[in-house]
Formats: sequence, C-alpha cells, structure tokens
Amino acid sequence: MKKLAWLLLLFLFSFSAQAADVHVLSVKGAISPASADYLLRGIAKSADAQAKLIIIEMDTPGGLDTSMRDIIKAILASPIPVVTYVAPEGARAASAGTYILYASHIAAMAPATNLGAATPVELAPAGGSEKPVLPKDPKTATDGEDSAASPTIQDAKTKKAVHDAAAYIRSLAELRGRNADWAENAVREAVSLSAEAALKANVIDVIASDIDDLLQQINGRTVKMVNGEITLDTRDLNVIRIEPDWRTELLAVIGNPGFAYILLLLGIYGIIYEFSNPGMLFPGVIGSICLLLALFALQLMPISYVGLALIILGVILMISEAVAPSFGALGLGGLAAFIIGSIMLIDTDIPGYGISWALIAPVAVTTAAFSFTVVGLALRARKRPVVTGAEQMIGAEGEILELKDDEIWARVHSELWRVHSHEPLSPGMKVKVTARRDLVLEVTPINEK
Repeated sequence: MKKLAWLLLLFLFSFSAQAADVHVLSVKGAISPASADYLLRGIAKSADAQAKLIIIEMDTPGGLDTSMRDIIKAILASPIPVVTYVAPEGARAASAGTYILYASHIAAMAPATNLGAATPVELAPAGGSEKPVLPKDPKTATDGEDSAASPTIQDAKTKKAVHDAAAYIRSLAELRGRNADWAENAVREAVSLSAEAALKANVIDVIASDIDDLLQQINGRTVKMVNGEITLDTRDLNVIRIEPDWRTELLAVIGNPGFAYILLLLGIYGIIYEFSNPGMLFPGVIGSICLLLALFALQLMPISYVGLALIILGVILMISEAVAPSFGALGLGGLAAFIIGSIMLIDTDIPGYGISWALIAPVAVTTAAFSFTVVGLALRARKRPVVTGAEQMIGAEGEILELKDDEIWARVHSELWRVHSHEPLSPGMKVKVTARRDLVLEVTPINEK
C-alpha cells in the first residue's frame, strides 16, 4: 500500500509539474496563413499539454484579414488564457496586430512599443493620390453635420468594409472591457498609441519589460474565459517556447509573394519548354510541381486574376515572337503585358505583401531572354532532321550494289542494307530511303538529270 501511495503521489507531482507551464509563441512579420497556422496549432498543442498560460509575443505591421480572423477565433475559443505581448522594445502591433491584441484575455506591451493604425489598408481606392477620408463616427458628428453626407469614401463596398471592421474591433473591446471608442478610432482614423498612452487609455492591461516581469504583474488577475472567470496563478511557471516546425517554415517560404511569383514563372517556363520539346520530362515534372506550389501559395493571397492573366499573356506573346518573328511587335507587347501583370499580381497594400521592382525588373529581362533564345532554339531544333536512331535513315541517299537471289543490296551511310522498291532497280543506281521495316529499307530511285 505504501508503494502504491508513493507511486500515486509521484504521478500527481509529475502531472502538476507538466501542467505548470507557460507556452510562448512568437510572431514576427506580417500576419499570414503561415503565422495563422502556427498560432492555431500552437494554441491547440498548449491545450493538449494542459499549459497554464499562452503568451503570443508579437511584432507585426499587420497582415491578411482572413488570417487575422482565424487567429482571433482560436483565441476566443481557447480553454487557456492567452496573453498577447507586443515585444521586444521597438516592436509594434499595427493593423491586424491591434485586433489580435484586443481579442486576447490579457493585452501587454513592452516599453517603447506602439499599436494602432487598424484601418483596412487594402480598401484604399487604387490609383488615388489623395488619402481617403474614412466614414465619420455618428457619435462624434457635430450638430448640423450629416455623417452620411460629410466627405467620405464614396465606394459602397469600402464603406461597408470599414464599418464592419470598426464594429468587429468594438465588439472585441466590449468583450474584454477595454477602450472601445479608441479602438473604433484606430479603424476609422488610423490613429496609433504608444505603450504608456495605451495603458492610460485602458487599451492594454500592463507594460512589462520582459516575460518574467509580465508573469509577475498578471499574477492574481481575473480573466473571463468561455466557461466562466478564472484567477491567474503565474508563480513558478516554466517558460517553454514553441518554435515553428517545418510545416510552418514551408508555408512561410512558399507564402512569400516574391517566392510564389518565381515559382509561378518557373512552372510556366517548365510547361512551355516541355511542350516545345516533348520527351525531356525533367522540365515538365519540375514545372508542374512549381506551378502547383505557386497556385497553392497564390490562393492564400489577395491576388488580381487580371494581373495573373497578363503575366501568362506576356509570356505567350514573347514566345510567339521567337516562333514567328514580327519585328519586335509581339515581343515588346508581351514584355509590357508581363511587367504590368507582375505589378498588378498582388492586389493589396498590406505591409509585407507585394512584389518589388527589384524583383520584377530582373525577372522580366530574364523572361524576355528565355523566350527569345531558349524557347526559340528549342522550337527550331524540332524542325531539324533527325541525326540519330532509326528515324535518321528516312531521307538518306544510297547506291544499289548488287541484285542477288531475289535480294537487292545497297550502301547507305557506308553500311550494307537489304532494300526493297516497287520500281525496277539496277546496280549503280542512286536511291532514297522512304521507310524502314526492321532490317529492310524501302527505297525509291533518284531521277538524275
């Protein structure tokens, strides 16, 4: 009985030690499908490990709306309290980061950090040089000033999106008991706050210099969970960092707009080269893999299908110039379509998304060179006569040597061949090979003038 009791105590001790953990998830850079996948699986893993607390250490300029909402849904449904901590010093939680901060059970910032500017930037009208005026908050409209008639973004879709974003962040603020008015202004007027100002304005809960300081400050705080309120006990917790695994790293790489752009072009090159020179297999296999990876990555991004179509059209026109020269008309038109499509491909101004000129320019030059030279050479090579194998005998010329025992022998390519013809043949006659059947050549006489 004593041994059983000791084993039971040992089990309980090991279980409590395992549970007394705080899991730290780090997000640096734009909020993307890769970071969303990392956080969602990290929260689920922490729940399975029965961690006491989850800390999301964040430094982001913003990101995609769909990825942000997936993260927020996971935070709201988490059975474990989630602390979003804007760190290290100098970090920020702009745009999508502000929403995630508001959704968390505890919002914390390091000194010299900032948050805000939560206006959906991808909603700005394309091509406009002036900064759009966002819809006014009806609560702040002065007497005699109609908020609907005041200068606003006239596009109905943009209006609805901004109002939706404002209502969304206000609902998060009301859920967590934080400053809802400032949250709405962060969407409508793109305002920002420093850490000190955010604490005074009841936007965040604490300012902490590091994770140890954070755990010390939030000890004893009461947070509202899905199943009711709980009081945090953050004393003597083991800090465990959950690093991104290979899947997250892979998603981050192929989810990079520049990398997806290169994969797309490699896929197009490979498929075109395979069709222009059948049987090589390697370009077709590699091209198909690259194209599928590119399409997977692009479907996760806000792409312009017009831009994608222009890129494909540009490549086709440049290849057409190599096949059927048009004194540069097709080539220059294809190059222009390719560049314009590359600029239009990523249809958003979200920080961290977009294709820079530093990538577009060399890729455009390389594509033009590839289309005018490599593809042109491959297509011209197909028109050349076969010089190896059985097919190279077709069209070859030879000389009849002798007729013996109902067999006709000729010299073709310095070799003796048995030949057959539907026309009479005689020694010394010049013949041309028209077909080959096993070891017998079908020939026809060459009429000499």
